[in-house]
Amino acid sequence: MFIHLGGDVMVQSKDVIAIFDLKMKYSSDSTKEFLNVADEEGFVVMIDESESKSFVVTTKKVYYSPISSLTLKKRAGFVSELE
Repeated sequence: MFIHLGGDVMVQSKDVIAIFDLKMKYSSDSTKEFLNVADEEGFVVMIDESESKSFVVTTKKVYYSPISSLTLKKRAGFVSELE
């Protein structure tokens, strides 16, 4: 199954590692460092440049999504109930 992250971006639910609120980006040095390294290495995808509410860590990329983490988690939960 797939999870719609916003825009034209969909990822397979099995590839999603974590879904975070964007406020978590500044919560710890480890998170900041992880996101900085992912960006430097070219693994970050900005779905909507003007507004991001969450970020989704997958096995291959980190997506900044305009959809709230709560909504994405509900979508992911709905998918897991189907599988």
